[in-house]
Amino acid sequence: MKYGLIGEKLGHSFSKEIHEMIGYYKYEIHEVARCDIDKFMKEKDFVGINVTIPYKETVIPYLDEISPQALSIGAVNTIVNVNGKLYGHNTDYFGMLALIKKNNIDCKDKKVLILGTGGTSKTAYAVVKDLGAKTILKASINGEVNTITYEEAVNVHNDVEVIINTTPVGMYPKNDGCIIELSKFNKLTGLIDVVYNPLRTNLVLDANSLKIPSEGGLYMLVGQAVYACGLFLDKNIDLSIIDTIFNKLKSDKENVILIGMPSSGKTTIGKILSEKLNKKLIDTDDLIVNKIGMSIKDYMNNHTEKEFRDVETECVKEAAKMSNVVIATGGGAILRSENVKALKQNGKLYFLKRDLELLTPTDSRPFSSDLESLKKRYIERLPIYESVCDKCIDNNGGILSAIEAIIGDKR
Repeated sequence: MKYGLIGEKLGHSFSKEIHEMIGYYKYEIHEVARCDIDKFMKEKDFVGINVTIPYKETVIPYLDEISPQALSIGAVNTIVNVNGKLYGHNTDYFGMLALIKKNNIDCKDKKVLILGTGGTSKTAYAVVKDLGAKTILKASINGEVNTITYEEAVNVHNDVEVIINTTPVGMYPKNDGCIIELSKFNKLTGLIDVVYNPLRTNLVLDANSLKIPSEGGLYMLVGQAVYACGLFLDKNIDLSIIDTIFNKLKSDKENVILIGMPSSGKTTIGKILSEKLNKKLIDTDDLIVNKIGMSIKDYMNNHTEKEFRDVETECVKEAAKMSNVVIATGGGAILRSENVKALKQNGKLYFLKRDLELLTPTDSRPFSSDLESLKKRYIERLPIYESVCDKCIDNNGGILSAIEAIIGDKR
């Protein structure tokens, strides 16, 4: 391996895509077990590597030199091998600084709470200190030395103004996690979560619902990678490429979620979008049928609606963890807020709005099999569709105009 990323569990990593979009070299993902890190570092069989959880501090004793900034932070995420000598740097600093500035989160004279005590928390501390934060607190599960507990954060320090999550809570595949309850913080003006998969953790979504400026860690990841590339090659890289790669990667990774009434065109439009956007189509009703081993109609002959909705939630969450897909949901998928939240982590919800008179009851849809039940469901669900969607798409005309509207919004 000449260039790449080392860490313990890297199945979620976007780093290979980012470095190869920068375009100077082949980049590899290399998982290293804890028992093998000593051997790996002593062999020095690389030109340049990035380092992630849990080795940002572990690698320091193997380095011949460490940059003043990385030394003061106490964590290294970039190592360059020059003629057998290992030089350690911390480009996470520049990535986090870029992320905070991009989202106009003001730390000057603010009270800042950093969640976590690992290597990235040290980077966050250095960044907000340099940005002029007045008070900086760190929270840990066990209340380690010079930290507060999460209970203390909520009950005593709920006047913090900026929160930065540096823990892996909420990271793929454990997307359901949320490390702290944001509604308790009544002076919060900004939130950063370094987790980038999913694109929006539950913590970020909670901040969004409270109208608090917030962002996940994808921009930081791209920023630190660009700075690392410059160190690998010992050259200045045009930093405008950060925005270019971020926008492309976010568009590629973000799911297109189609919601709406039965017969509103979700499956038909989903198939065409799948081809045009080069994204795989996932139909949650198909996932349900595969899980229950029969048609939904047959299942409902012997089960309650709650039992069906429980299965649907499992399938929706399974689909929501994917990226770069088009998801056609069942008409009632939005009835549970946990389904909506899961879908929003990696996707944008498009409501295919079609007037009632253009909808068609069918026997295969047990909750809208006749005109009367279809009308009832329409009246119940319309305000929910409109409240949870990111964009309403008029689908009363031809489906091509609806497709063009979605593609245009993606650009």
